[in-house]
Amino acid sequence: MREKIKNKKKTVALIDELKATCQSAGLVNDGNEFKIITQVFLYKFLNDKFGYTLKNKDTRYKAQFENVSDWEGEYSKLSEDEQKRVCRAMGADCPNLYSRHLITQLWNQQTKGDFDIIFDSTMKDIAAENMEIFSTLTVANTKIPIFEPLTQYVTDDSQRASFARALVDKLAKFSFEEAFSERYDFFANIFEYLIQDYNTAGGGKYAEYYTPHAIATIMARLLVGDNADLHNIECYDPSAGTGTLLMALAHQIGEDRCTIFSQDISQRSNKMLKLNLILNNLVSSLDHAIQGDTLVNPYHKSDDGKELRQFDFVVSNPPFKMDFSDTREKIAAMPARFWAGVPNIPKTKKDSMAIYTCFIQHVINSIKESGKGAIVIPTGFITAKSGIENKILKKIVDDKIVWGVVSMPSNVFVNLGTNVSVLFFDKAKTAEKVILIDASKLGEEYKDSNGLKKRRLTNEEIDKIVKTFRNKEVVEDFSVAVTYDEIKEKGYVLSAGQYFDIKIEYVDITEEEFNSQMKADMEELNAMFTESHKLEEEIQKQLATLKFCE
Repeated sequence: MREKIKNKKKTVALIDELKATCQSAGLVNDGNEFKIITQVFLYKFLNDKFGYTLKNKDTRYKAQFENVSDWEGEYSKLSEDEQKRVCRAMGADCPNLYSRHLITQLWNQQTKGDFDIIFDSTMKDIAAENMEIFSTLTVANTKIPIFEPLTQYVTDDSQRASFARALVDKLAKFSFEEAFSERYDFFANIFEYLIQDYNTAGGGKYAEYYTPHAIATIMARLLVGDNADLHNIECYDPSAGTGTLLMALAHQIGEDRCTIFSQDISQRSNKMLKLNLILNNLVSSLDHAIQGDTLVNPYHKSDDGKELRQFDFVVSNPPFKMDFSDTREKIAAMPARFWAGVPNIPKTKKDSMAIYTCFIQHVINSIKESGKGAIVIPTGFITAKSGIENKILKKIVDDKIVWGVVSMPSNVFVNLGTNVSVLFFDKAKTAEKVILIDASKLGEEYKDSNGLKKRRLTNEEIDKIVKTFRNKEVVEDFSVAVTYDEIKEKGYVLSAGQYFDIKIEYVDITEEEFNSQMKADMEELNAMFTESHKLEEEIQKQLATLKFCE
């Protein structure tokens, strides 16, 4: 545990130092800062991952490198042809790196002129050498490289070389080697810290919202189960963002036992998702990380290309409301996909279009008949009495595919003021009752990085939610298990509070106590009536004095 904390502190310190370097170059809060931070961080990770694999993977090169203190120096002694053979032996999940790509080589060239050009060329060369494995795609099948030139974002070109030197200096003093023994939880926390300043509502029309780790964990544990023996599982998120939900799902299944499929419209999210996949040993899923508009142009299709591809598990935390008026008609022209309808374009406040209703329909369509899914929604959806929302509620209840709902505490999302719930689906229709949980009163208060008060679920509370859901336990003022007929009788409402018993408290008192209390209440009421009468008379007097003035 101490070693884990030590590794985390060292890694966090590296991130802080990289941010400080960007700040010194005038890039703080710049729209390109996150590109530099995340890509430089990833470059260091891949550099050290290559060395770690070289020394530890059971290949014919292991004996040559496992006991050397300077693996980079030893590797540089090999010819380029020999280095190519080493790269092939490392496997597809390990980057192709040659001695010219290593951080020590850059370090040794810092005194050369135009070091910024050397640095950027190295990044471009690594990207080119790893285009087949370490790239992602757009819906048009355009490959997005893993790295791009970075010093170009420093507007003063006279400062670019010193900026590149400062970055390399920070990387050369740090090593990931001790952290490679860590697993998902370590890198999940590091990733959250890495992106926290760049994942805010200030990102414009397509602002990303980082899904809290607790909610991602609950969704994964309920969908997959604990210690499930699953293999060759396909997971999908149509609004993947930075990939938090998918990483939690993959970890719950086993990273080597599942394949990740994703799509998101945001370029920024795609870059962060790429980083997240690599950090969590899911390199083989990079090919399936697609950038593009899921609703207009879903990339993942059936083999014949005519239908949506369906998956074992589907998760999503979509944007709730946004202006999609430019593409609304294209979406509405697909009634088979959007069977409950598509929100109309309002005359005012176009950014209030409830796009999440389209994602709910897409999620349901994307789940295998034997599969499960979960989606984060605004809590108001589960009590909707009309519109598209109500149509969806009726369908999922009538088809008996709604599995349960967990309503979360307020302010669990750092950048989102809306109360949220998680809606669960089970296409296999294995449950006779639907479990509804009101967890709104749970959570501990804390302050985020901006000093704003938020709430987060504790590990004990996460366990409580999971246990209650799985066992369909009825807990007073917390959970109910209701039949589909009971839901229909309530007007298709999925709010737990609507099914809680109304409690009437009875207090044993004597006749004298009762009469005394009634007398006191009557006196108080009469006093209020008297005061009200006086105010009425005063108002009437004031009104009588009013005269019309020409």
